[in-house]
Amino acid sequence: MTVTGKARRAVAAALALAATAPMLSACFEEPSAHEAVRDFLVGWQRGDYAAAARRTDGDEKVVSKALEDAKLQLDAASFRFQVRGMRRAADEVEADFEAEVDLGENNPLWEYEGVLPLHLVDGRWKVRWSPSVLHPQLREGQRFAVDVDPEGRQPILDRNNDPLQEEATLHVAYVIPAELKNPDELCEQLAKVTGFPQDRLLSRIRSAQPNVQVPLVTFGRTRFAQLRAQLTAIPGIRLDEQKQALAPDSPTQIVGTVTAVTAEAVQQLGGPQRAGDTVGRTGLQKAYQEHLTGSTSTRVITVDLKTLREVAELKKWEPDRSTSSVHTTLDRATQKAADAALVTGASPGMLVAVQASTGQVMAVAGTKEYHQEKDALAGRFPAGTTFSIMAVEGMLKARISPKQKIACPAERSVGGADFRQQGSPAGTTASLQANFAMGCATALASLARRIDGAELAASAHRFGIESSWTLPLKGFSGSVKPLKNDAATARAIAGQNVSVSPLSMALVAGAVASGTWRPPVLVTEPKTLDPSAEIDPAKAPRQPSPVPIDEKAIDTLKTFMRAGVTAGSARAAAAPGDPVHGITAAASQGQKPLAWFVGWQGDIAVAVLTQSADPTASASVAGRFFQGLNAGL
Repeated sequence: MTVTGKARRAVAAALALAATAPMLSACFEEPSAHEAVRDFLVGWQRGDYAAAARRTDGDEKVVSKALEDAKLQLDAASFRFQVRGMRRAADEVEADFEAEVDLGENNPLWEYEGVLPLHLVDGRWKVRWSPSVLHPQLREGQRFAVDVDPEGRQPILDRNNDPLQEEATLHVAYVIPAELKNPDELCEQLAKVTGFPQDRLLSRIRSAQPNVQVPLVTFGRTRFAQLRAQLTAIPGIRLDEQKQALAPDSPTQIVGTVTAVTAEAVQQLGGPQRAGDTVGRTGLQKAYQEHLTGSTSTRVITVDLKTLREVAELKKWEPDRSTSSVHTTLDRATQKAADAALVTGASPGMLVAVQASTGQVMAVAGTKEYHQEKDALAGRFPAGTTFSIMAVEGMLKARISPKQKIACPAERSVGGADFRQQGSPAGTTASLQANFAMGCATALASLARRIDGAELAASAHRFGIESSWTLPLKGFSGSVKPLKNDAATARAIAGQNVSVSPLSMALVAGAVASGTWRPPVLVTEPKTLDPSAEIDPAKAPRQPSPVPIDEKAIDTLKTFMRAGVTAGSARAAAAPGDPVHGITAAASQGQKPLAWFVGWQGDIAVAVLTQSADPTASASVAGRFFQGLNAGL
């Protein structure tokens, strides 16, 4: 809480106490009984402990220290009080009050009821001092303490509920408060070494039970190796190891990395992070940071100062059970096959696999040159002639027969736009199906004069291009530039003015395989699509509905894409088991030649993009992927 916030609370409480004065004056001949209650509680709340102490019959220094210690022992951000009533019997008065203590650290407010006993001392009303003034259950020789027991970070799980993390070792610097000769000096030294705020380190020591281990700072392996000598040189610091499931399994960039909370993280997050807490740095670990962490059991207790043992539990808050695992659609076997297929290849590349019948993302793989999230899910790459998949509806409406012969020259101009076909099947004349299967850009582009541009754009939208689907990570559904003339339509069919991601093209393959385009799904629990959005759940982003594709177009596409594997340029994608369907395409991004494969086997739809001048390079990756998946790698 800010100083301004504390001041507002103090003023509010003072006004609340003052507002009861007329009522109390009507009940008592001596209004000073109320004044004593008011002055004591307002002084306590404002931190003017001397003023509060003067309204008691106790030693001013003793009372002032007791009030100050209560705040330190509770690590309280603030106190607020409300007088509920006063009773008088002879020369004794009892004032009932409600206390509201902000314990900080994202804990709930602690609310309890207290009683102030008052009596006349030399004609003035004074609070009869004892520790029970602070809380009815606090006695002489006792103190407050706060016992905090954070639960470990929850795991990210695959579709079979297996964790997508492996255990990693964290190193914890901790203290036992009762053993410390000079906590202030220790915290000053530790703050210099680690960068953690000295006052927060000291507050944790002061508020903890004196005879328990109090973790102060947690380090990952590298940071600990750098600071170990400095840490061991601080008197009172002890070191321990802690195992947590933090190291991400494949796909590592999708799962994301986790580190021990650092001083910098505390500054960035602005929250109550403490030693032992972890921070998601990337991927789903970062996206679901608040969901995976923050579950803590907190107790306010009293402790015997001689034995240092707990005497009584004054309040307990159970962990927030809304914190739980994140369930993903990722599949280990599919991921393993995807990783192996790319590692074996000679070209940098990416592969995204989805379940055709659901849109669930099963694997995201990439070589070191490409990032699994930024490129495979959210990258923007030219589609090449894979975009001709979306032109089939327009071809059928234009009554273009799959058997129609179309020349595939090495070069062709359509509406002033130039196209080039390098290598096979340039120089041939073949059926539309054969040109589609071989990915002849010059032949396919020539159909632009017979396909309506608006109809082509609408078909692209039915296949999810430019759809408003949402993922907890970055994603790109694709974009098509306006198709205002034959040249623009021809460029679209050839994929020159269309940008897509491997994920969006895997969904296109899934739409052909299943007959319905579906939005992607990566996380099934929690169900929120945007875990970082602090908005009304009723207004949360929603996934678009599935879109059925014209049956005749689907039948034609299945025939065309099967031909791509049996007789076209995607022959390298063939694998045992269910028939493989797919096509290849060549494209370029700047000076980088690119090769696509888009297709499916059974219920697994894939898009592969490699950086290669060989248009069949991605088909080879897809073939290894399907073979590995069938072999149960």
